[in-house]
Order: sequence, then structure tokens, then C-alpha cells
Amino acid sequence: MARPGSQRGVILLISLVLLGLLGLLGISAMVSATLQERMAGNLLAVLQSFEHAEQTLLLGESDVSGAQPCTYCLPPPEAGRVRAAGVYRGEGPTSGLNWQRGASGFYLVQNLGQSTHAAHLPANLAATLYRITAVSHGGAGRSVLESVYAQAVEEGAHQPRRILWRQIH
Repeated sequence: MARPGSQRGVILLISLVLLGLLGLLGISAMVSATLQERMAGNLLAVLQSFEHAEQTLLLGESDVSGAQPCTYCLPPPEAGRVRAAGVYRGEGPTSGLNWQRGASGFYLVQNLGQSTHAAHLPANLAATLYRITAVSHGGAGRSVLESVYAQAVEEGAHQPRRILWRQIH
């Protein structure tokens, strides 16, 4: 039979091991909570950036009336890198077009010309098509949205409308 004094050392050792395991479990929970907080913050930044880009896109759609027929009609390659109004002068390819400043981002309107086959419009209705590209940066978030907007050539023939929408970044 073991003496009472030798068992006290074993109980102390077991309690120290359990205390260490509980400490590791607590540290693991803290690391997991911190990681989830960062992920939630990043998601919030992306969603806010998306909302700002949508707001800027709507501003661009309301500003299509004065757009001249485009000289560069492809989607602007610099859309993901635009950080200021005016012609993009940074690294990489550029369209050479003039970006406009909105309240929460930048937008570019391109007059793509006329078509009688615009989606969601009556057949043979002549409409001018515009591509609007909107960019918003918010912290770690960045959003680039693009829409094609159709405006009937005849006044009052049909309400102007968005006929295509996509998220690029």
C-alpha cells in the first residue's frame, strides 16, 4: 500500500497537466475568435465597397446623356486600378478615357452606339447603348461593376433602362 505523502505529488502533477491543457484550450479559442473577427471585418469592407460601387454605377447611369460615341469601346483595362478622377496614368494598360468622380468612387461612361436589338426592349426599337463602369475602394475592399444601359433614340418611346449588369472584381 502506498503512503499518503507519495499520492499528493501525483495529484499535483495531474492538476498541473490539466491546468496546462485548459490554458491551451483558452489560447486556441482566442486565436479562433480573432481570426473570425478579421474575416468578418474583411467581409464588411467588401460589402461596403460593393454598395459604394453600386451607388456610383447609378450615378454614372444618370449621367449618360452627354456621352459622345466612344473612341475606345472595349471595357477599360485599368478599371481595377483606378484611384483618382481623370485619365489613368498608372501601371498597366489604359483606355486613355476620362474617369469621373462620384461621392463614393469613380465611374466611366462609354457611348457604344445605336442598336435595334437591345435586350429587354421591343424589337426594332432604336436605342443608344452605354457602358458604365464603376469602381469603389474601401479599405481592403474593392469592387468594379459594369452595366449596359439602353436609352431609346425617340423621346418618350421607352424608359431608359439597365439591360446588363456584371461584377468584375
